This record gives sequence, structure tokens and C-alpha cells, in this order.
Amino acid sequence: MNPHEDGPKREVPGTLVKVLTHRRHDRGMRLAEFTSRCVRRGEVHELVTTDQAGQPPGARIDRVGFLGFAEIGGAGVIDRGDEVWVGDHRVGTVLGFDSCHFPNHYNVLIAVERLLTGPELDLKPEAELTFRQGQPQPQPQPRPATTERRPA
Repeated sequence: MNPHEDGPKREVPGTLVKVLTHRRHDRGMRLAEFTSRCVRRGEVHELVTTDQAGQPPGARIDRVGFLGFAEIGGAGVIDRGDEVWVGDHRVGTVLGFDSCHFPNHYNVLIAVERLLTGPELDLKPEAELTFRQGQPQPQPQPRPATTERRPA
């Protein structure tokens, strides 16, 4: 995301429709190449926490905690770096998206210090949530491939 191209935007509201209770350390999600997604009112997307913050697009995300599914309450744009709030509690920031289930839904990956699940945040169906514009996040660059030099 280029901070010179990122203007103000509206908050994206949502409502939790299903609580999820599990975590995995071998999930194999992939951060999508694009760091923003347009969402429509009525769509349902999965909220997933990860402690693997700072990963570049294309990175494999294995350590995840599942919060639940949320219905989008109003169309908008969700960007990497946006804050995710449930009520007045800040959960974390959007790390990116995994589209392995798309077009059914996106996995919205939320960077947190430690993996969280729905019950650990005392989530209940109908809980109100909000995606709020955060500070532009620098794009991590993929590490260049190392070339091995062999003696002549």
C-alpha cells in the first residue's frame, strides 16, 4: 500500500454470525498478493487470528486461531493494517487475506500477539464488529533467493 495513494475511508461494520473455537499450527493459508479487498453488504467472511505478523504477500500462514464468521453490514474496503474491533475491544490489525475458500468467503487474517479463538474473546453471535482505517503498513519484501557459490 502506498501511503500517498491511501486516502480516508469509511468504517466497515459487521455482525458475528457464528463463533469458532479451534486453533491450528499447520493450516497452510497463503497471504493473497493484494492487500485490500472490497466487501459488499451481506457477504460473510471468516475472521482468523495469527501471530505470524509481518509476512509478505504469498507467505504461508500456519499458526492460526479461529474467531468466527461475520456478516458485512455495509460495503467498503478492508486494507492490510486496518484495526479490527469487537464492540469497544481492539482485537488486532488486518494482516491480509487468504482466498482458499473464495468465492464462498475470504479468510481475513488478523495479526495478534498471541493466537485467539472466539471463546477466548467471549464472542457471541450478533456481536457488533468494525474494521477501522489504520496506519498504512509497509509492504514486506520477499527475501531474494540466495545463490550458492562453489569453489572453482
